[in-house]
Amino acid sequence: MQLKDAHILVIDDDEDVLTALRLLLKPQVKQVVVEKNPNALQAILSKQDFDLVILDMNYNGLVNTGNEGIFWLNKIKGWKPATDVMLITAYGDIDLAIRSLKEGASDFLVKPWKNEKLLESMAEILAKKKKPGSQRIKLESDTQIIGDSEPMQEVFVKLKKVAPTDANVLILGENGTGKDLIARSVHENSLRKNQPFVKVDVGALTESLFESELFGYKKGAFTDAREDRKGRFEAAHGGTLFLDEIGNISLRQQARLLTVLQNRQVTPLGSNEPVHIDIRLICATNISLTDLADESKFRKDLIYRINTVDLMIPPLRDRGTDLSLLAQYFVKSYAEKYGKANFSLDSGFIKKLKEHAFPGNVRELQYALERAVIMAEGSVLSAEDLAFSPIEQQPETELKLKTTNLDAVEKNTILNVIEKNKGNISKSAKELGITRTALYRRLNKYDL
Repeated sequence: MQLKDAHILVIDDDEDVLTALRLLLKPQVKQVVVEKNPNALQAILSKQDFDLVILDMNYNGLVNTGNEGIFWLNKIKGWKPATDVMLITAYGDIDLAIRSLKEGASDFLVKPWKNEKLLESMAEILAKKKKPGSQRIKLESDTQIIGDSEPMQEVFVKLKKVAPTDANVLILGENGTGKDLIARSVHENSLRKNQPFVKVDVGALTESLFESELFGYKKGAFTDAREDRKGRFEAAHGGTLFLDEIGNISLRQQARLLTVLQNRQVTPLGSNEPVHIDIRLICATNISLTDLADESKFRKDLIYRINTVDLMIPPLRDRGTDLSLLAQYFVKSYAEKYGKANFSLDSGFIKKLKEHAFPGNVRELQYALERAVIMAEGSVLSAEDLAFSPIEQQPETELKLKTTNLDAVEKNTILNVIEKNKGNISKSAKELGITRTALYRRLNKYDL
């Protein structure tokens, strides 16, 4: 959608702001409606749909925390989920900006605004209503992220807003979805882009290696410590530290990490002198936030430290047309790599791709296409050229019964829990949160 075709609603208790925005927008958009009282929002939105709501964050001269703006943002999203909301305030608080984006705002501007910037931001938001986004996003870096699907566009919007800040980021997603690529994009679009980007696969570190690898050590600290060595925190000083597979570290390791993040300093092994660190932290895990919230496995206080903003990377099976875009990109890249002529993809090849669930996500697609390019004899890739790895398994969500019928869901859950506990009824009943007698009743109900 173009700006000139848009219907805009502006809510602000400052008459001067309403007048300024009305005069600015009237020649630029199809319709602009202004309203001083946010309590009139529901009545206005019940009568007419707007493409964009520009919403002030503070009203009635109360304490300027922005809580009123967040409140009305949530109301608008409840009444009209598809409506984009741009929040605007006189207070440039970055935590508030991040919070509003997490709550669903499309953008955040600070008063006094620049008219050109305001119109540019509005145009970007409205453009997504017609087309979800560009097929290949280059976020002021050499890292390209290919995607045209709505789930990926949501990632791009968040990434673009969060990257320039120093906020800690937690990247969530299944294996193979491209969390490394997203982490690097956050760094390359931050103010630290010219400083180090240091990645550590913390999930692969043993208890003994964890501290020496992250915090460093002094000569003689242990048997093989033949010289001083900086840890990864020090190596990333001034830049970004990316801790991959953060969900797999032990509670003891979590405690050590939390201490460092709270104090912003590390003490190398064999030393009593703490070293100040200045890093932007990015973490990634294939474990869901729900599972991370289990305090027997992961500390909640650490979650809050690492998760100022979370970026959920969608699995490939939820990315629609991105599959074809990625296939074309990888086929072209591997054809160039192996010195082959450009390939075309026949309908059978595309059909076979679309019918596969890709439990290994983009990584699995990449390897399958590399193999196809290597093995192909002609200039056209067909279904016969495409083979999928047997090592990947269907994602758990694909294996579960796809139904919304309550009885079917309950029956399927009972079967899964009993199978998990190898037929032990007592353990299964405890996990399900019911008594053994209640479980037996349900087994009889479903003839199990």
